[in-house]
Amino acid sequence: MNKIIRIAAALALTIGLAAGALAAQGASIIGEVKKIDEGAGKITLKHGPAKSLGMEEPMTMVYRVKDTAMLKQVKVGDKVTFEAEEAASGYTVTKMEKAK
Repeated sequence: MNKIIRIAAALALTIGLAAGALAAQGASIIGEVKKIDEGAGKITLKHGPAKSLGMEEPMTMVYRVKDTAMLKQVKVGDKVTFEAEEAASGYTVTKMEKAK
């Protein structure tokens, strides 16, 4: 009986971890760099739906960046995947990398 409980617990943990990983992947947004303003620490991104931000439609938006070093790693026209969060001051890109 203990063996069955341990197997069930391990299975539940595995399923929970897999669901968490899928949810984290769902937070990534695919976009294209349209403009970079290093002085202001902002980037303009044209992107598809951003469900993690409550945006159901594709749009082009200006975002602040959490770390201005991110702006040096991309150029206008690059395809990127990014994560962003909403704050009182607007939307902020927290993570960004060139799309593969």
